[in-house]
Amino acid sequence: MYRAVSAGEVIRLKSGLFLLQPSFRKSDPHPYVVAALLHAPSHISLETALSYHGLIPEAVYQTASVTVARSRSFDTPIGRFTFQRVPARNPRAGVQAVKLGNNAWAFVASALRAIADIVYLRRSVVWAKDRLGFLTDSLRIEEEDLSRIELASCEEIQESLRSRRVREYLEGLRKELAR
Repeated sequence: MYRAVSAGEVIRLKSGLFLLQPSFRKSDPHPYVVAALLHAPSHISLETALSYHGLIPEAVYQTASVTVARSRSFDTPIGRFTFQRVPARNPRAGVQAVKLGNNAWAFVASALRAIADIVYLRRSVVWAKDRLGFLTDSLRIEEEDLSRIELASCEEIQESLRSRRVREYLEGLRKELAR
């Protein structure tokens, strides 16, 4: 493999994980699939998932994932991939397997799970103080788009996450959106 990397035929993404150079492959790998291969177990979440669901207006320039393992980041020739640790009793609560193309699948957080993961990582966010303002001001989600957030998995996500602060935020959000 060293010769192939030296000859420019393959790209090294991490130890033991390689990708053919664009001139040697028929299609580009989807970044969500690459993320799953770089660090497992993990799922696409945070702003990347909110962008996937069409809830935030900004372009996302890195592929952000959540893992129950240790946090890591990879700067590769095909992009930056970050993995933040969010402990969960059920890591797949609020996460779906999504078909991205021919034989390409990845685990992607629902919008509600992505919000829960963001709230977990931003320790200053609490429902009593921030309410919907965190979503509309900080994350720039439009108020009319909040009604598109599917709440069916709310209880499952609340039971899975170990943070009382996150559970309280989700409960407040659920009650506010149910109005």
